[in-house]
Parts: sequence; structure tokens; C-alpha cells
Amino acid sequence: MAAAWAGFEADPQTDAARFRALIDALAAELPAGSPVAPFERACAWDSTGHSDNAVPLYREALDLGLDGYRGRRAKIQLSSSLRNIGQPEEGVKLLSPELVGVSDELDDAVRATLALCLASLGREREGLSLVLGALAPHLPRYQRSMANYARLLVEPEA
Repeated sequence: MAAAWAGFEADPQTDAARFRALIDALAAELPAGSPVAPFERACAWDSTGHSDNAVPLYREALDLGLDGYRGRRAKIQLSSSLRNIGQPEEGVKLLSPELVGVSDELDDAVRATLALCLASLGREREGLSLVLGALAPHLPRYQRSMANYARLLVEPEA
């Protein structure tokens, strides 16, 4: 699976249908009921511009118990796909709990995707607050100031 994805990412001219067929074939090798199979298939649809086909597969993967790192990725990617098909409110509901969940290298992706969903709902200040809050720790200076500015976008000054 990793080699298939590496090949796809390395070659922008990859035939989308052929790539999805390869992922389908590899996913079929997994045990029946494996949540990884619909997750990988969803990723392939999503990465080839078909969020509408990815959404039910992400849901299936999560319903089958996909958890941990892949489960978090599925929530991020499902939220993004939901936004792409005009359902950003569902993306907000799905990702908001991730702000207080287990912290890992996907934290910034959670915030960025949630910010996009919020912006699609006309809640740009909240989205900007999330993005600035995610960016602040990476700045060489002004970390405290940016974190405060991010907070003040959504909280009134006391």
C-alpha cells in the first residue's frame, strides 16, 4: 500500500482510475471487515478528486472501528470531503472533539481543516483563531502575542 501511494504522489500524471483499481486490489487482500480497506479506498477516491465517493467509505471505516492515527486521519479527511460536498457543519461536528483529544502530529491538520469548515459556514474569525493558534508555536518570535491574538478573535477581552 505504501509503495502504491509513493508512486502516486511521485507521478502527477498517474492515471486516476488505474490508481484506484490498484488500491482496490490491495485493499481486497486485507481480512474481511478490516476498517483499513475502506479507509484506503476512500483516500484513493479523495486524492483523485472524488470527495463524494470518499465520504461513505470514510464513514464505513470509522463504523468498522478504525482508530488511532488512521482513525484521526479518517476524521480529518472525512471532514474535508464533507466540506467539499457542501456539508461543512458535519465536518465541524466531527472535528471539534479532536481539539481536546489525544495530541499528535496531526493537531495542525485538525485545526486547518476545521478552520476551512468554519470558513465555509461564515465563521471566519473562529477559523482564523484556530489557524493562528496552530501557527503560533512554530514562530521563532511572537509566539505568546500570536497565541493571545488568536484567543482574542473569539473571546472578548477581560
